[in-house]
Amino acid sequence: MLHMQQERRDGIMTEDARPYRSVLYIPGSKPRALEKAQGLPADAIIFDLEDAVAPGEKPDARALLAGRLAAGGYGARAQLVRINGFDTPWGDDDLAAIAAARPQAVLLPKVNGPGDITALAARLDARSETAATRIWAMMETCAGVLAAREIAAASPRLAGFVLGTNDLAKEMRALPRPDRLPLIAALSQCLMAARAHGLVCVDGVYNAFQDEAGLRAECEQGRDLGFDGKTLIHPAQIATANAVFAPTEADLSLARRRISAYEEAVASGQGVAVLDGQIVENLHVETARALLAKAKAIAVMEDAQ
Repeated sequence: MLHMQQERRDGIMTEDARPYRSVLYIPGSKPRALEKAQGLPADAIIFDLEDAVAPGEKPDARALLAGRLAAGGYGARAQLVRINGFDTPWGDDDLAAIAAARPQAVLLPKVNGPGDITALAARLDARSETAATRIWAMMETCAGVLAAREIAAASPRLAGFVLGTNDLAKEMRALPRPDRLPLIAALSQCLMAARAHGLVCVDGVYNAFQDEAGLRAECEQGRDLGFDGKTLIHPAQIATANAVFAPTEADLSLARRRISAYEEAVASGQGVAVLDGQIVENLHVETARALLAKAKAIAVMEDAQ
């Protein structure tokens, strides 16, 4: 089972404040990497059977991963398995192999439309062992981005989007830029679709894993856009992502002060408060409470690791 609460609010399935600051890709074919991942401070792990595994290694990789997932040992970290697409020779075999391990979530690559999600949901529905398995969608094609709203609404099993920025940039024929200007519209469109349907949304990878300054800048951009966290290709990137996507003490102090000021204003019959020369309304209080909940969830996650 996923280590999170799920509920419906206004008819939309939402996740609680569980953190997804750092979401690390781990090749499903590497025993040492699978073992090491059990001790890494990542919020979530994507066990990859797709791009990270060569065609000839896929049968052994899926068997290895199924055994590791069944054995457990990954603690409170969210666990997603990226299978191959069902338009490849490996997708159905991937799902069949890992189903017995009752995967927390299956990440489907190259989602082009809602039909891709409903097809996976039907396969999961047909298996009793995957009754609780959630679906995540890789948003990495132009068709997928343009259909983001419909994809987000495709199934109650859907829990989140993962941006595949490398594949998307390739398909767009976009040139790499530090500011990611060619991708901003696509990133924002996926984010809005995810938020409209209560989904988690995680930013794409930063390829230069030894460039800490560049990674930090891109994490800060993703955070400011509204992403929940960042996918990572190397354990050395975890600390930066965790730091950037976590609220600071200054953030938390301001959140508490806003809540207090607003509650005092309401108690005195006022509809808004003024704090440090700025208006504080109910929407600011909701944001403040969400931030405090996120900080609490991060603390719980770190204590469990």
